[in-house]
Amino acid sequence: MVNEAQRSRSNSAVSWYTDSMCTFTQEEQNYLLAVAREAITEALEECASGDAGCQRPAPEGSALAQCLGVFVTLHKGKALRGCIGRMSAAEPLTATVRTMAREAAFRDPRFPPLTLEELARCSLEISVLSPFKLCADPDSVVVGLHGLYLVHQGRSGVLLPQVPLEQGWDRTAYLDYLCIKASLPPHSYRAPGAKLYTFTAVVFSEPPGAVA
Repeated sequence: MVNEAQRSRSNSAVSWYTDSMCTFTQEEQNYLLAVAREAITEALEECASGDAGCQRPAPEGSALAQCLGVFVTLHKGKALRGCIGRMSAAEPLTATVRTMAREAAFRDPRFPPLTLEELARCSLEISVLSPFKLCADPDSVVVGLHGLYLVHQGRSGVLLPQVPLEQGWDRTAYLDYLCIKASLPPHSYRAPGAKLYTFTAVVFSEPPGAVA
């Protein structure tokens, strides 16, 4: 599991940083957001364990049974309050969202565990990732489409595709900040032995006004 770089909140309730991966209906998006919020609420109220799953019925014939990487992000106002994800998964998307929601709320090392009072003022965002692809040419990275994952010298870093748009980075700045995120010098993505991967994402959040 990895956490994400601090970033400001996107203004849109749903964004598509994808070329060919699957999409999700509004019903499926709402369901996953409800699963995430209910998982956190249950933990805070010491209710049923996460193994029970969300009690509401899943949309029939949906894409939620797929095994995909996912990040769950919490914002309090415009400030980041937690973000942790899994870049690939061996369990259905619903289960991964449930697990990552609790990780982001209670185990992001940058923040204290979320409180019940805070949850009422937090909004949730979910980023569903495509499978990763090895990127042979860093100059082919498209800002606004590709998320990045770098592995080199036993270190790694990941940035979601919405991050460079929110920060106003061009391709070079995006790649260099990825290196910094991995505790590596700038331009390390071109170093011998470095492995750079790209991915795309479907990103959706609770609509404005849904949180007090």
